[in-house]
Amino acid sequence: MNTVTLNVQGMSCNHCVNSIEGALGKLEGVQSAKVSLADNQVTVTFEESTVSLDKVKETIEDQGYDVV
Repeated sequence: MNTVTLNVQGMSCNHCVNSIEGALGKLEGVQSAKVSLADNQVTVTFEESTVSLDKVKETIEDQGYDVV
């Protein structure tokens, strides 16, 4: 398992939290995803052999947010 914290721009409300956590939760290999609006960060724990970090980032960006 690998845990990363990503800086994400554009999050402002609970809809943002639900959108990101929901999309990441559907990815095979993602164990957990936790959004911190106050810090503009998303912490993701995932199995590197199943899902790549690039796929995690792409999934967040597909929800309309920018990973910086």
